[in-house]
Amino acid sequence: MINYLLWEYGGPDGELGASLRYLSQRFSMPYSELKATLTDIGTEELGHLEMIGAIVYQLTRNLTEDEIKKSGFSDYFVDHTTGIYPASSSGVPFSAAALAVKGDPITDLHEDMAAEQKARTTYDNILRFCDDPEVRDPIKFLREREIVHYQRFGEALRLTTDRLDAKNFYAFNPGFDTRKIND
Repeated sequence: MINYLLWEYGGPDGELGASLRYLSQRFSMPYSELKATLTDIGTEELGHLEMIGAIVYQLTRNLTEDEIKKSGFSDYFVDHTTGIYPASSSGVPFSAAALAVKGDPITDLHEDMAAEQKARTTYDNILRFCDDPEVRDPIKFLREREIVHYQRFGEALRLTTDRLDAKNFYAFNPGFDTRKIND
């Protein structure tokens, strides 16, 4: 269970990456409503990061040496003991290369929707393997928030495409290209 949760902490689709992605994308969003959405969700994702970190620490702080070996947590333990370190469940450290920031509102919002779906899927999979209600309940909450974020990003995408002056909005970057493109 610990390794699955570490993925959501510092894996490429985890909470750290989501918060940094959204807080970085907000700078190039052309509409104040989109900047606000990205700021709100990016800040909330930092709270999710804290929740996952707290759960991991609670699960690891009192492990015996035998429990560490049996749980598959020994490789991580050798490097970090029970410190919370942003890495994937396979031990790959978090990298800013996981962030998707293109400066194109349409591209970024599609990425954000995909990221929220990936997080929801990961939480679904964690719930399949977890029987502990003290872990399940916060994971269910986080899963619900991913669904809300997906919906908010969908609304932001709709707002963006409704404001464009061209019907073929896949032909240009509306955040950068100022010329009007006609179909």
